[in-house]
Amino acid sequence: MSKIPNLRPSPIAGTWYPGDSRRLAASIDEYLSAASPPQIKGQIKAIIVPHAGHRYSGAVAAYAYNAIRGMRVKNVAVISPMHQLYPGRLLTTAHEAYLTPLGSIPVNRDLIQQLDSVLRTSLDAGLTPIARDQEHSLEIQLPFLQRVYPDGFNLVPIMLRDQMPGTTRMLAEALVKVMPEGSLLVASSDLSHFYSDSDARELDSAILKAIDDFSPEELYQVEAEGRGFACGLGAIAAVLWAARGLGADRVDILNQANSGDITGDRSSVVGYASGVIYKSI
Repeated sequence: MSKIPNLRPSPIAGTWYPGDSRRLAASIDEYLSAASPPQIKGQIKAIIVPHAGHRYSGAVAAYAYNAIRGMRVKNVAVISPMHQLYPGRLLTTAHEAYLTPLGSIPVNRDLIQQLDSVLRTSLDAGLTPIARDQEHSLEIQLPFLQRVYPDGFNLVPIMLRDQMPGTTRMLAEALVKVMPEGSLLVASSDLSHFYSDSDARELDSAILKAIDDFSPEELYQVEAEGRGFACGLGAIAAVLWAARGLGADRVDILNQANSGDITGDRSSVVGYASGVIYKSI
């Protein structure tokens, strides 16, 4: 796999979240302080978080990020959809690190190489490296991770062009084989897009029930039947399957909202939710 030994610059700092480091840190800390998730009795393997601009979904995401504060984590795999048209089914960065206003985050190229090798054997398609991408759904999580893990972590970025169940299940199996003990998985996804508030809440409830049931199979069934939608459904499914393979047995939905709760416009909203996936004790 080719690589570019430099930083991936942020294309969304200053728009999707504050571009000034002090303002960004303060805003995230405010979201975290306002979120009060219940105590999780178990070992958290993964979280599910929304990926709209922090103004819209930051308060919801903070519930999951608050739940993982204090965890000792060396590697974080962020799984997100890819909204742009790139060749390849599964994508990763070609850069050595991601840059946000809060500093740089090193990419664990060894783990990416291992994942690529496993995927080429099982899926006959590896991780396609891309440079200077514009994808927001992965990057939007990074400042939160930087604030909850101030001592640093290594990033494993994976962006899905193909969200079909065959691909996401193979990705999940690769993650189980490769990710070291104590790693964290992050599924980045919003829920329904541009329905009325009442319709969105019904659609989102079906998706959240499937997540709460710990059933990626049900997730795909809900989408196929038109009963619910998530732009990163494949990312959620992959993380559910992977977390199950890593020993998780329970999902808790921590918070849910939509853009209308911020803007006041209930005619066309985007849904958000956050949750944790863990091995109960």
